[in-house]
Amino acid sequence: MRRFACLSLLAAGLAACRPPAATPLRPAPGATSRSAADARASLRALIDSMAEAPEFSNAHWGILIVDPDAHDTLYARNAGKLFMPASNMKILTTSTALVQLGPDFRYHTGFAARGPIADGTLRGDLVVIGRGDPSVSDHMLGDAMIPLRAIADSIAAKGVRHITGRVVPGGDAFPGEVFGYGWTYDDFEDSYSAPIDELLFNEGFSELHVHAGAHAGDPVRVDVKPAAGYPHVSITATTAASLTGRSGRPVTNTLAAVKDSATWDIVLTGAIVAGDSAVIEVTHHDPDVAYCAAVRQALRDRGITVDEGAADTLARLDTVATLTSPPLSEIFKALLKPSQNQIAEMVFRTLALQATGSGRTDSARAVVERQIAQWGVPVPTEAVVRDGSGLSRYDYISPRTVVRILDAVRKSPAFQVYYDALPIAGVDGTIRSRMKGTPAEGNVHAKTGTVAQARSLSGYVTTADHHMLIFSLLANNWTANIRDVEHVQDVIAERLASMRLH
Repeated sequence: MRRFACLSLLAAGLAACRPPAATPLRPAPGATSRSAADARASLRALIDSMAEAPEFSNAHWGILIVDPDAHDTLYARNAGKLFMPASNMKILTTSTALVQLGPDFRYHTGFAARGPIADGTLRGDLVVIGRGDPSVSDHMLGDAMIPLRAIADSIAAKGVRHITGRVVPGGDAFPGEVFGYGWTYDDFEDSYSAPIDELLFNEGFSELHVHAGAHAGDPVRVDVKPAAGYPHVSITATTAASLTGRSGRPVTNTLAAVKDSATWDIVLTGAIVAGDSAVIEVTHHDPDVAYCAAVRQALRDRGITVDEGAADTLARLDTVATLTSPPLSEIFKALLKPSQNQIAEMVFRTLALQATGSGRTDSARAVVERQIAQWGVPVPTEAVVRDGSGLSRYDYISPRTVVRILDAVRKSPAFQVYYDALPIAGVDGTIRSRMKGTPAEGNVHAKTGTVAQARSLSGYVTTADHHMLIFSLLANNWTANIRDVEHVQDVIAERLASMRLH
C-alpha cells in the first residue's frame, strides 16, 4: 500500500504578517501530494515501458524498489519470483558474515615446527595450518609475497636457517570439493573460477609474464608472479617476426598455457612477436600446494634452506609464527567492489567453520539460510543457496529476498562498513564506468551480478530529497544486447537518484 506524505498547514496569522511579495510560495498540501504521486506514476510508467520493450519480449525482469523508512513500495514486478542472481548472491554471503563474524573478524594462519629446532636447524617439517584467509594476494596487498616474507623473517628470528623436511599443509578446515556446486566446467581455467581451499595464495592463480626475444628465433623468457618458483613452466613457445590470427589479421601472439595432467606444471606453447610481451593467468590445480610453494619461496629468499626430505609425521607441533589477516571490513572491500569470487567462497565456508568447526559447503548453506530466514526470507521459496559467490547456476533468489536482506543490513550497527564496501556508481568497483555524469554518480552503492543471461544490480540510492531507497533489479533469459539490459538498470537508478518523494 502506498503512503503519501502531507505537509502541515501554515498558521493563518503567520502568513498574514508577511508582505506578499517577500513570502516564499509554499505548495498547498494537495499540490505536494499530487507532485509526489506524479513522480511515482512517472517512475512506474518509465520502468514498464523499458521492461516491456520489444527487445525484452523473452526476458524475465524482477524489480522491487522500496522506501524502507516509510514502509512504501515504489515499484514491484515479479518481486517474489526466483531469478538466477549471479554475484548478487554475494549479498547473502557478506550480510550473513557481517552479522555472524563481525567487521573486526580476522583470520589466523599458523606455522608450526613438526620436529625439534637445534643449532639453527628444524629437523622435520614446517606445517602451515590454514583457516581460510583469502587476503594473501596481489589484489589486496599489492604483493602477495609480503606477508609470507614477514613469516620467513619471524622464523629466521627463531634462529632457523635450515629445514630438513618439507613445507606442508596441516589440517583440513575446508573438506570437500575445491570448486563450488554447479560451477561451469568450461570456466575452470579462468582466474574467476579458480579452486579454493583453507590455504589460498593470490586468489588461486599466478601470472606468467612472457617476454619475446628481440629477433625471430630468439628464446622466449617467462617470469612467474607473485611467487617466482611456482608454478614450474616449460617453454616451447617461440619468437616470431610476425603472426596472423584465424581471421587473417595480424596478431601479437598465439600463446597458450597448458597444464601437464601428470605433474600439473605449465607448458607454454605458441609464438609471440619479437619485442612484444604478454601476461597470462594460470589457475592453481591445488590451492594448498600453491600456498606452501609460495612459503618455500619466501623462506629461500630469506636464506632459509629447505631440503624437502623425509620427516616424522607424528612429531609434536610447536607454533613458530602466526599470520593475521586484515579485518573483515577491509576484506569486504576486496570482495564486493570487484566482485571477487574466491574471497566470497572463502568467507562462505568460514561461516560454516566458525559455526560448526568444519568449513563444509552444505554447512555454509545452512548457516546462510538460517540467517536470512531470521530476516524474514521464506527459504527455500524465495532463496536457493548453492554457493557463496553466485557462480553456480543453481542459485536462485527473488528481488524481495535481496531487499529484505539489504534492509536488515541497513539496520545493523556496522551498516557503514557494508555501505562503503559496495561498488559506487561512476567511482569504483564494477560500476565505476556506469551512470557517470548523472545524479546516481557517487550516490548509488550497489552490487552487480554477471553470468550468461543474468544481470543484476541491487543496493541503495538516495533521492534528491534525501530519502535512502533500497532496490533490486534482476534480469534473466534475454537475447538482447547485454548493454541494453544494463542501460535499463542504470536509467532506473538514475531516475531514483533524481526523484523527490515528498
